[in-house]
Amino acid sequence: MADSWVNPAEILGADLHLELTGGGSRRAALMRALRDAIRTGRLAPGARLPPYRSLAADLGIARNTVADAYAELVAEGWLTARQGSGTHVTHRTEPTTPVRRPRTATPEHRPVYDLVQGRPDPSVFPRAAWLASARRALTAAPHDTFGPGDPHGRPELREALAEYLGRVRGVRTDPSRIVVCSGAAHALRLLAQVVGGRWGVEEYGLPFHHSLLTDSGVRTVSLPVDEHGADIALLGRARAVLLTPAHQFPTGGPLHAERRSALVDWARSTGGLVLEDDYDGEFRYDRRPVGAVQGLDPDRVVLMGSVSKSLSPTLRIGWMVLPPQLLDDVVAAKGEREQFSSATEQLTLADFVRCGAYDRHVRRMRLRYRRRRDRLVALLAKRAPQVRVTGIAAGLHAVLELPPGTERAVVKAAAWQGLAVEGLADFRRPGGPGVEADGFRDGLVVGYATPPEHLYAGALDALCRALPPT
Repeated sequence: MADSWVNPAEILGADLHLELTGGGSRRAALMRALRDAIRTGRLAPGARLPPYRSLAADLGIARNTVADAYAELVAEGWLTARQGSGTHVTHRTEPTTPVRRPRTATPEHRPVYDLVQGRPDPSVFPRAAWLASARRALTAAPHDTFGPGDPHGRPELREALAEYLGRVRGVRTDPSRIVVCSGAAHALRLLAQVVGGRWGVEEYGLPFHHSLLTDSGVRTVSLPVDEHGADIALLGRARAVLLTPAHQFPTGGPLHAERRSALVDWARSTGGLVLEDDYDGEFRYDRRPVGAVQGLDPDRVVLMGSVSKSLSPTLRIGWMVLPPQLLDDVVAAKGEREQFSSATEQLTLADFVRCGAYDRHVRRMRLRYRRRRDRLVALLAKRAPQVRVTGIAAGLHAVLELPPGTERAVVKAAAWQGLAVEGLADFRRPGGPGVEADGFRDGLVVGYATPPEHLYAGALDALCRALPPT
């Protein structure tokens, strides 16, 4: 039977899984196992091996056996050893057998450039500031941080969010009415479960909105979208309406002031709820900030937000600002123990907001993304003047309106240029009135925030080459 490495009593060194098999001495078996681990790449060049005593105890063999095996492998060139720095896999070992990858048949499978909307540039995450907040937060964290979570979310974060949302987005709330979740999708899933019934939804919107509501059994009615945002005339006696009023996704305009007022009047007169997805409300460039609809009637409007656009989608932290009548039901649906958002990351975000780092980061990104947007607009004006660019006053994407019937061909041409980009039709709700009915032409939704800086020029060039000629 093979000898296993397991020895729970030994705590020196690092773990290394080796099995000593085959004939011959223990030293020969150990050398074979180490050579095999190095040859296959399981022990990478530069990897540090455990000390003699540690590995000998783990394998149940004599210390001198390990020392002799190490010494012989050093002589053969597999390992290097230096006094005081231990034994490492040499950087001049035999090359590992390369893994053969299937050849890509078409360029769509491996785009070089990415202008898909919805993702901030990951290279500009504020690592140093976030690390500083994490250190402060963990140092000051109460002991209950590391116990079972509260489904409301950490009180430190709810207090920070109440102050921030009131100051920046015009939200009227207090910490007791904020519930922390893992993002907009999590918030919407909980609300669909609690609210139910028939909802009004924008004809153009995020695909996950539609699929999530369908999976949750929510019936929907499509609301046409024009230059003033969603037209709520078709709402009727719907139980709720889901909107992106600060920056309609993806067409780009804010909900007109008259429609905001009409929306609140509808909610008050029918008892309906307004569900406001404030997905990128911080990023506005050429107009004054559009406050949250929630500020007009906190008892009839639910505000949903997250840090997926402002910081990173890997931070699974979002929030709901709830009317009092929904609070208990949403918390009950969420469960007795917080299972989705890390308590330590919540504390880090709370510190990040309170110390002003979040404001500074958003302002830096606002300037960065505005410059990227301006580069996009200027290049299109020069190389594709026939293309109209809309929805650029805010957000992280633009809409490029195309001649009728050309959208699919342009998306395919972009793929052949090594560019990933989405067509406007991808965001039209299935069963909606359609492009002809609402007046929107074919188009592209271009996420100018997505690429790292060194790839942005190439992405724009590929985009221009894919567009139809003048």
